[in-house]
Amino acid sequence: MKLIVLLPSLEISCVTLLLVSLFSTPTGSEITNLDSGNIDDTLNNADVALVNFYADWCRFSQMLHPIFEEASNVVREQFPSMKEVVFARVDCDQHSDIAQRYRISKYPTLKLFRNGLMMKREYRGQRSVSAIADFIKQQKVDPVQEMHSLDELKTLDRSKRNIIGFFEQNESDTYKIFERAGNILRDDCVFHAAFGTISKPERFSGDNVIYKPPGENTPDMVFLGSLTNFDLMYAWTQDKCVPLVREITFENGEELTEEGLPFLILFHMKEDTESLEKFQHEVARQLISEKGTINFLHADCDKFRHPLLHIQKTPADCPVIAIDSFRHMYVFPEFSDLTVPGKLKQFVLDLHSGKLHREFHHGPDPTDITPGQEKAEVASSPPESSFQKLAPSETRYTILNRGRDEL
Repeated sequence: MKLIVLLPSLEISCVTLLLVSLFSTPTGSEITNLDSGNIDDTLNNADVALVNFYADWCRFSQMLHPIFEEASNVVREQFPSMKEVVFARVDCDQHSDIAQRYRISKYPTLKLFRNGLMMKREYRGQRSVSAIADFIKQQKVDPVQEMHSLDELKTLDRSKRNIIGFFEQNESDTYKIFERAGNILRDDCVFHAAFGTISKPERFSGDNVIYKPPGENTPDMVFLGSLTNFDLMYAWTQDKCVPLVREITFENGEELTEEGLPFLILFHMKEDTESLEKFQHEVARQLISEKGTINFLHADCDKFRHPLLHIQKTPADCPVIAIDSFRHMYVFPEFSDLTVPGKLKQFVLDLHSGKLHREFHHGPDPTDITPGQEKAEVASSPPESSFQKLAPSETRYTILNRGRDEL
């Protein structure tokens, strides 16, 4: 006797749907989970990788998970190979060593990698499927613009930093090294290349790479190192593409603030290039040894009126030099003192020593008082930091270890 069990139609439908969902899940939706055993191989073998550093308990991480997975699906349709694009994630609670290695200070953090090298600029855009997918697709666009005539050199946008390579062929090892440097520095410079007979007039002693700085009358600079040495090529292009004094904007303010270095800022009117050139010259002359301890920046007075108000200045007072320590703002006494030997450097050293902070609260240090003159207590407080407000927001990230030393 056979026992036949009839399932209600509703249960049959549920089972059918479950089986369909199990067997129709697209393989592209898989996100690679990174750990100490696979992270280097995974990232080194991918042209582009976007890595989500997260914590399960972080609500912003939880919100991002389905968006990140769907963005992976969208990108995978165009770039199916794991050698082209990888979407990956790191559970920072489970793999704190990896989080520490990449200096993760907030959840979720989306870091971009190229052939295993972490890019300085992480993804900070809108957390939507289309925005993330478009960002990655843009990273796959060739960073080098091919020139079809040397006449194009006359029409370059000279407000930008241009790197131009002249190569015998686009399959050469020298061009591949040039292209790799261009991939990494695509946000900082515009890269161009000419090949074969078109490039021949510029290849008088072999393949050649030049840098055209901003400005119509600025002379070209030629790369004199080995074109087959990536480290030399990258160091040279980075030096040319990333200026010592960078412009701060509302778009890059979060990125610059998160670097954690105080700001030395020149506020100037956009058309006042003379003051900017003086500032750039003195920073290079007096403060090159302080690179790595402070960020050298310039800002448009009109765009950054609010920080100026914090130090009781207006665009009419520009040019103005100030330090923002992310606690307080301090004003360089007189712009005309910029060229006084050692004056700007001492201003920065006084920040590091705490002297600027002490003097704002208590008046001049005893060593600065003329003999016979009594020290007068000054009850004052430096203006609060204005640029700290551009730091990553707690309405968007879970911030780790936000406290900073008082300066």
